[in-house]
Amino acid sequence: MSSKIQKTNAMRILDRAKIKYEVKTYEYDESDLSGTSAAEKMGADPDTIFKTIVLRGEKTGILVCMIPVNHEIHLKNLAASAKDKRVEMIHLKELLPLTGYIRGGCSPIGMKKLYPSYIESSALKHDKIGVSGGKRGLQILLDPNDLISITKAALFENL
Repeated sequence: MSSKIQKTNAMRILDRAKIKYEVKTYEYDESDLSGTSAAEKMGADPDTIFKTIVLRGEKTGILVCMIPVNHEIHLKNLAASAKDKRVEMIHLKELLPLTGYIRGGCSPIGMKKLYPSYIESSALKHDKIGVSGGKRGLQILLDPNDLISITKAALFENL
């Protein structure tokens, strides 16, 4: 590695918890911050790269969802898992104040608060999955069980 990657808050949290992870970087394009583009640029299977979605439930308030980048979120399934009637995505302008992260660099690890989190159960089919490392162009690859442990995520069926 020619250049030293600056540690993000997410990486420091994993280090403190003694959780093994790998860092992958890629060139991102401001006009396409999609997870599928990130997976493609890293040469990764899109089923193994998970995007972080921040939502608001009627009763539960803010919650975090992690699903493969090539999947759509099924709001009814997530709401049922969160024992809520309805959930909806937050407005983009709320992302930074709520999480401390920006679009395209929102990690499920190290948000301002530990929000209730849900991860699509397909994560457990893989030895390693990727999530944002806390800034654009940076992915953290880790065991899905470690991700579940550090985010206290519950599994849910998104399909």
